[in-house]
Formats: sequence, C-alpha cells, structure tokens
Amino acid sequence: MDGLAGFLDCNSAVFGGTGPTHLEQHPSKCHPYEVFLIHLLQSNQNYPARRTINVAENALQELVCSSRSMEVHHLQRSHRLRDYLGEQASAASPVSRLEMSLRWSVGLICLVFAAARALEVCYDELGCFDNLPPWGATDQRPSTHLPWKPEELNTRFLLFTQRNRYYQEIKKNPNIQASNYSGLRKTRFVIPGHLESGDEDWPQDMCKDMLSKENVNCIAVEWKKGVKTNYAQAVNNGRVLAAQVASMLTFLMATYKQTAEKFHIIGHGVGAHVAGDIGSRVQGLAQITGLDPLEPYFSGTDAAVRLDSSDATFVDVIHTDGLPFKSKLGLGISEPIGHMDFYPNGGELMPGCSTNRGKPSDLDAIWLGTKKFDFCNHQRAYQFYSEAMVTPRGFEAFPCADAETFAEGKCFPCSDGQCAQMGLRSAKFLQNTDTLHRRYFLTTGNSTPFSRYSYKVKVNLDGPSWPNLGYMFVALADGEEVTKEFQLHVGTLRPGKTYEVLISAEVDVGLVTEVKFRWNNHVVNVLNPRYGASKVEVLRGDNKISVFCGTGNVVENEVQSVLPCSTQL
Repeated sequence: MDGLAGFLDCNSAVFGGTGPTHLEQHPSKCHPYEVFLIHLLQSNQNYPARRTINVAENALQELVCSSRSMEVHHLQRSHRLRDYLGEQASAASPVSRLEMSLRWSVGLICLVFAAARALEVCYDELGCFDNLPPWGATDQRPSTHLPWKPEELNTRFLLFTQRNRYYQEIKKNPNIQASNYSGLRKTRFVIPGHLESGDEDWPQDMCKDMLSKENVNCIAVEWKKGVKTNYAQAVNNGRVLAAQVASMLTFLMATYKQTAEKFHIIGHGVGAHVAGDIGSRVQGLAQITGLDPLEPYFSGTDAAVRLDSSDATFVDVIHTDGLPFKSKLGLGISEPIGHMDFYPNGGELMPGCSTNRGKPSDLDAIWLGTKKFDFCNHQRAYQFYSEAMVTPRGFEAFPCADAETFAEGKCFPCSDGQCAQMGLRSAKFLQNTDTLHRRYFLTTGNSTPFSRYSYKVKVNLDGPSWPNLGYMFVALADGEEVTKEFQLHVGTLRPGKTYEVLISAEVDVGLVTEVKFRWNNHVVNVLNPRYGASKVEVLRGDNKISVFCGTGNVVENEVQSVLPCSTQL
C-alpha cells in the first residue's frame, strides 16, 4: 500500500488510516470509485496478487468509463493508478500481464471519450460550456465543475415598471406584449449573488427604489436554486445564467427594436461577474455596475472570466469587502477593474459590520449557510447602491490615491468637477475623461441612513490672552436641518489660532446658513473665561466656501450662533 500512497494523493490524510471510515472523510477530494479501489487494495493485501489486480482493474475501468462526473484531477490520477497496477503486474504471470495490457487498451479508449464528455456540455441556444482554462484547472480555479442544465437554475425574470404595483414575470414568447415592458424606456437588470436568509428578495426592493426616482424597465433576475449550492458550482452556474440573460436581452432588442446602449446590468457578488459575461456576449451595453464582485475564483484570472472595463461602455464598481480572502476571508475583489472604482470607508471593513471570521477552507459551508458567517460587509454594496438612488448627494466620492491619504483629508475638496457620485448617477461623469480609471473614496454611516455629507470647517478662535485647557465643538445648520456636534479640538485653547476639522454630517444641510460653536473646560475654571469663533470658513466637497463672522464670545457650554458675515454688515 505504501507504493499506492506515494502517488495517489486525493488527500495526504487519506492514507493515515486503515479503513473505509477514514477514507469517507474526504468525499470532495476522492472520486467514489477511487475510494473503493484504495480500500480494496488496503484490505486485500493477503489475497493472491492476480486476484487483487483483476478486481482492482475492473474497478478502475469503471472509474475511467464513468468519468462524466469526474474532475480533471481524477482523470490525471487514473493514469498514475495504471502505472502502479502495472508495477504490481510485473510480479504476476505473463498471461496476467497480457490480460492487463489488453484491458488497459480498452480502458484508455474509455478514458479519452470520458474526458471529452467531462470537459464540455451544450445547452441548445445557450451554447456550449467547457471546464478547461481559463474556466477551470487553473491556480485561481482549481475545481472544474461544469454548469448545471438551464432548467435546474430555475431562472425567472421579474419585471417592475411604474405602471405595475407588483412584478410581472416575463418570458421569451409573444405574451410579453401583454406586459408593461416598453421599448421606449431604458432597461436595467438586477442580478443577485449570495442570498442571505431574510434578504433574498433585495433585487425586487432595489427595483422599487429605482422606480421611485426614474421611469425605466427594471428586471429582477431570480436564480435561487442555481446559487444555493457549493461555491464552485454556483460560480459555474453563473455562466449559464449569463447566457440566459443575454438571450433574454437579445430577444427584447429584437422584439422592441432596442439597441444595446439602452441596457444597464447591475450585479452583486458572483452576479457582478455574470454581468461581465453578459457584456462579452452582447456588445455595446451602456453600463455594468459591479457591487462587491467576488474575489475567490475571479481575482487574478483572465479577463474573459471576470468583470472588467471592456464589458460595457461604462463599468462602475463598488468595493465593500476587499480584505484578502486567504488571510482575512474578504469575499470581494480589491483591485480596480472598472472605469470608476468606489471604495466606501476604504472598501474593506464597513462601519457597523464585524470582521469576517473563518478559514478559506470553510468557503462551501459559509456559502451554503451551514457555518455561521456575517455577510454584512459584502451586503453593504447593494444597500449603499439602493440608498444612493434616493439620496444621491449623500454618496459624493473623492478621487484619491488610497484610503490612508483620504482619511488624512488630503483629497478634500474636489477640483474642476472631478468628484463623482457613487450610485446610478456615476454614469453622468463619463463625459469627463479625467475621472475615468481612478479610485474614489467616501465615508458612510454605520446603519441606515448610510448617506453622509462632507464639509471642512476652519475656526479662528477668540478669547482671553492666557491659555486654557478645554474642548471645542461645532455643528452646522441651514434653517431646517442641524447636524450633530463634532469635536473641533481637545487640549490647550489658544486665541488667534485657527483650528480645522473634516466632518461627515448625517444630514444634508446644503448651503450652510449658521455655525453653532460651543466650548467647555477640562476642569472647573474660577476665572470664568469667555471664548468664541471670530471667523468660520465652511468648505463643501464641491469646493464652495461660505464665510461666517462671530460677534461675541460665550461662557462654557453656551452655544454661540455664528452667522454669514454678509448678514452683519
């Protein structure tokens, strides 16, 4: 058995035990016939060599001839099994060696035809799908699953328009003329990836949010059965889904005389890469939006396999779970792959979410829901995108080299219209070529509403000549809305000095009409000093400045109302 263990490496642990129970612990690594063969050779060491070899040969012949369900590594190992059995046959009679040679001649023919069957499947009008590189058997994609049959995905197309309160399921047949689909409107497809229990219908909710702001055809794509399987299989099922959506899209263009530039595909997770596949099949799509495209099986792969900027006229990507998968179990791809790549909160760990916990080997269990995992970071991408439809100004993003530079305030404000808005409105910045192929950063809240509004506030302090230890705070108002207080400074208060802070307000105060200033002591101060803001500058993200003038200092914890200088003339 040592000779067999030397080359048949379903898993090195397989050969640590002596019985079938130990072998069955590795069903994903070993083909069932391999398990049978290994156990046969383990448990029949005392049988005559000829009998053991003959029985093993029959099992192996069945293995290679039934390899429709085998992966490439199973087929490769069958060659090594043949060599091992050949060594065993050298100790048998010449007749036994001749029989073995004849049997292997037939077996190799079976192997060739079985391998051909295993490497490609064809599904009528959807075309053929193989599991050869770049789709499988690569370092990034070690597993070589073939996609399921289309009917096994149970794909549905759910149409939402402003004319129907509930969705209408549409199919590729003349009955679509009875639906509310209109060829005069833009069409957006929403394709989900992983589906979290309790939030499985978020694409329908996104369509409803979209229709509250614009008159389009919104089609929520449902493929729950196709995605609820082990990870590698779900990834490959996405290839058939891409062909199905492309077929539906082509049908709509032919039926309603539309062109590809009328279509926008929005995909989350694996759905983002499905969108890229659709763009490869239907040239000239107006836009593809990737919502935290997955890293495993996609990062570092050929561009044909994943979403990239060549898949549509405009490709925008939102990254929310971009920590490395192998070390931190981040599910999202981190590298920029679109014309515009947005990194809210740095793109790795979202406020209000916990750090991902687990091991890369847990991926299937995490995907299937049998191992506890918090998808919060991954889900934030579509949650941000939906909210940005309602409050677009709250997702203003700034071009910046990296998250650290942005956090230091060095990329604020925008200049020459180079800011962008993450969400549906990002496409309007396509005309400015200076904004393309850049990274954009922004800040969000830790719960809904996630929208935030950025301002830089500079305060010139007035007060007594002696230094004093204390705190300073500011809030902004526009007559209707008031932000919470933000800490401007803690430490020594020095009159005549200018203090500044970059804030992300939870409400949109638009054009600020009032700055509220407050201070207090570290400890009780018997001198009862008075401090105030003599001048305040408020700089918005779009580079607009408002100036405010203070008229009197205030005691500790009294709020000073600082108004625009022009109103005090």
